[in-house]
Amino acid sequence: MSAPNTRRSLGKELAAAAAAYQTADVIPHCAVCAKPCCKLDTLVLELEWKQIKSFWRLEESRPGFDKRLSSGQGPVEIRAGDDGLYYVHSKPCPAYDEAGHACTIYGQELKPLGCSDFPVYEDQGSVVADLRCEAVNLEALTAWIARSVGPEFRIIQTADREFPFLVTLSVRRVSGAASSNKRPRHRG
Repeated sequence: MSAPNTRRSLGKELAAAAAAYQTADVIPHCAVCAKPCCKLDTLVLELEWKQIKSFWRLEESRPGFDKRLSSGQGPVEIRAGDDGLYYVHSKPCPAYDEAGHACTIYGQELKPLGCSDFPVYEDQGSVVADLRCEAVNLEALTAWIARSVGPEFRIIQTADREFPFLVTLSVRRVSGAASSNKRPRHRG
């Protein structure tokens, strides 16, 4: 397997490990979380127009909403980005059921991507963990990834200098470890 294909394969394996860890350890904690991320106290949610329109039950057109938003007449928690997206902060997501501590659109196509991969996700061949989520256990996540990639890899942990709550777990092949994709050479 070529190096780019190996990296893509490892990236897929890391993405699967991150998703499995979240399913097993993070998601079950959401119902008892002291600081639900859906309240958007410390997090910013990135949304597309169709999500804004649906979550806030808007009947107006996008240009009309954008005009209202830019004039200060829109929901104070929404900011329009230059990239065509909207950013929501400081009020609970309208799709969050505070009484039940659950997302009302979980598992639906309308669920924002940022919600699906928060707080643990694969990014360019590494796994990023956001420690603002109280359910993330870095030691358990590291062990989960190590089991997933096998003993021929070691996990290197680094925190972002500017945002130390973002920790990257990089995977590096151990020196001298044989690739599981290589076949032994036969001498004849």
